[in-house]
Amino acid sequence: MHHAVPRLLPALTCLAVAFAASAASSASAADIQAGKELFSTRCASCHSVGPSARAAFGPQLNAVFGRRAGSTADYRYSPAMTASGVVWTADTLRAFIKSPGKVVPGTRMRFWGIGNDQQIDDLLAYLQTYR
Repeated sequence: MHHAVPRLLPALTCLAVAFAASAASSASAADIQAGKELFSTRCASCHSVGPSARAAFGPQLNAVFGRRAGSTADYRYSPAMTASGVVWTADTLRAFIKSPGKVVPGTRMRFWGIGNDQQIDDLLAYLQTYR
């Protein structure tokens, strides 16, 4: 029986590595509920999403993925945003949320940015629910 232990060791090691990798990936997976909470505390004072979303102090963010910056008809954008040529993808939104002025110099958006990558992932996952 003690000969079976050395043969099981590589299989157990592989299983432990797979489990650890799975746990790590689920720990960094986006959390839509956390994104919703972040939106309500950091974004909702200027932006809205959902069936009744309308422009207010900032544009509504329904279907923002794939949309050209400065293109919704119900909001008056800064000349910098309209001329930016930015198309909102996960990458451009991530960069903009981190530092709006670096992505669109001259934007009127007065927001210091979010530096936490997990929070940005959560926020983007939440916004993707409004396609």
